[in-house]
Amino acid sequence: MTTEEIRSSLEHQLALLKKEKAADYALYEERMMNTEIKERVKNGVTWYPIRIEKDFISTGERITLEISRSSGKEQKHAFQVGGVVSIFSGTEEKDKTLSGVVSYLRDSNMRIVLNQSYLPEWVQEDKLGVNLLFDDGTYREMNRSLHQVLNATNDRLAELRDILYGLKPASFTKGHSYDLPSLNEVQNQAFDRIVHANDIAFVHGPPGTGKTTTLVKCIKETIRQEKQVLVCAPSNAAVDLLVERLIGEGLNVLRLGHPARLTPDVVENSLDVRISKHPDFQRLKEMRRQSEEYRAMAGKYKRNFGREEKKQRDLLYKEARTLKNKSRHLENYISDNLVDKAEVIACTLTGSSHSLIQDRIFKTVFIDESSQALEAAAWIPIIRSQRVIMSGDHFQLPPTIKSMKAAKDGLEHTLFARGLEAQPEGIVMLQTQYRMHPKIMGFSSQQFYKGKLKAAPSVLSRENRFDPAIRFIDTAGAGYDERIKKETLSTYNEEEAAFLIRLIQDDNLEGLKVGIIAPYKAQVEILNRLVNQSPSLAQFRENIDVNSVDAFQGQERDAIYISLVRSNPNGEIGFLKEYRRLNVAMTRAKEQLVLVGDSATLGSDYFFNKMLEYVQEQGGYKSIYELTELMEG
Repeated sequence: MTTEEIRSSLEHQLALLKKEKAADYALYEERMMNTEIKERVKNGVTWYPIRIEKDFISTGERITLEISRSSGKEQKHAFQVGGVVSIFSGTEEKDKTLSGVVSYLRDSNMRIVLNQSYLPEWVQEDKLGVNLLFDDGTYREMNRSLHQVLNATNDRLAELRDILYGLKPASFTKGHSYDLPSLNEVQNQAFDRIVHANDIAFVHGPPGTGKTTTLVKCIKETIRQEKQVLVCAPSNAAVDLLVERLIGEGLNVLRLGHPARLTPDVVENSLDVRISKHPDFQRLKEMRRQSEEYRAMAGKYKRNFGREEKKQRDLLYKEARTLKNKSRHLENYISDNLVDKAEVIACTLTGSSHSLIQDRIFKTVFIDESSQALEAAAWIPIIRSQRVIMSGDHFQLPPTIKSMKAAKDGLEHTLFARGLEAQPEGIVMLQTQYRMHPKIMGFSSQQFYKGKLKAAPSVLSRENRFDPAIRFIDTAGAGYDERIKKETLSTYNEEEAAFLIRLIQDDNLEGLKVGIIAPYKAQVEILNRLVNQSPSLAQFRENIDVNSVDAFQGQERDAIYISLVRSNPNGEIGFLKEYRRLNVAMTRAKEQLVLVGDSATLGSDYFFNKMLEYVQEQGGYKSIYELTELMEG
């Protein structure tokens, strides 16, 4: 690729990012803007009216509000944990809003961690609501990063850009070959490649091959040599998973990010909590308290007062400002001290633009799950790094993109995939998988990994509780037709969901961890309801998880049941054609994998036809008519 071609590609990414932001905002605007509160409540982007049940200081000394919406209003909504929201007065005056982040959400209850350190008086009013906000901060950072990469000249960023785009070769030093007993042969090859990489290296980790284990060992070795590393991933969940493992290795990890978005297992390592446990925190807390007291005292003066009173008020305000500035300086000192001492700075890709590290240069950045990251997002931490290590699997979930047009025009082409194409000598693909029964593994290995995956000895020696390990229950001819949910346009198949639950009830799953996966949100909702309503599943319901493919990424269960939903006379399978999603769903299972679907609809597609052939070869195909006792509830 030439310099001009690189420039053209980056400019194209900027244009696609603009389209993506427009599509994202259009979805938000459709539900939110220029509509009355009643309509927004119906659209699921507003809760109104709400009641503040209590307020308290939560982890990291943050004010948290616990709110509830009126009983009987259980309609679906677009709020989610980690989302940015705004509490407002029913009058919707601009000066009567509070921004924050959702830290907990269930049914009609929500906890919001505020972005400010005090509660204004208007929150005591009766008519309060909460709006979902459009967060364009991520787009700003991605746009800024692409411009910086585009304009880089004669510096390290320009070199890394040219290497990742294939204009220049990546270089590797020759040195000691490693043979860590905790890693297998290919994992050691990956370790060796990373340690000796001067510019970039890639770990391609198919499902269950120990990518995280390998990465953690590499991070630990890098810290031994460099003292500190930056570790990133596209999502908070992916970062937290890695952080847990790094903490387990005894490393000093500082997790940047809003506490409301972090899992309970890692929140103790968050910046906010670390600040609250710093030796100088009590002094900081006292300064803040005194500043607030002076400000409150000054605010008590009425409008009509004399010269002396005015002078006294001004002195109080001045003292409040002085203490506020001192407390800010002290907090900056504490924060910098924590960053300096940390061996690992962990954050999301966009979180790497945090003010604490925006001017720091790291010798190495590790980017996990980089196959799920938009190129623009991946550049954000690379800008502040000298060397880049990426890990992921481009045959699993792609980046989440709202604009189908932008995705097809190239937005879904990641920097990870680009680097694999440009620098093949920098890649090591892990091949020994430690999760799946060989017959579960076989189809994915054939279709995605050129038949290179092999089951570890520990998997081969495991007791086989299910025969066959992989099954497909064919609902063709049963009349289990798909439907469209009008409110969300999501596809569902109620009869198929009910049958799948009866199938689970009939199988012997006691003591096992079970996952139920559906590709459509509406189907997930139905399956969740049926699991909760089933008396026979009550005794081990806590061992059953129902969710989308995306939510199961990076996880595993003893048994996985997949509802494929689509059943229509036209053979239309919609976004089931995104075969990487099925790869993720099928490879979550350790001992048993069961798929339920309509072969008459699915079989017209080449990929699904191959899958049906594979299951038949393993002796796992059954027509629903062979299970007549389960056809009717």
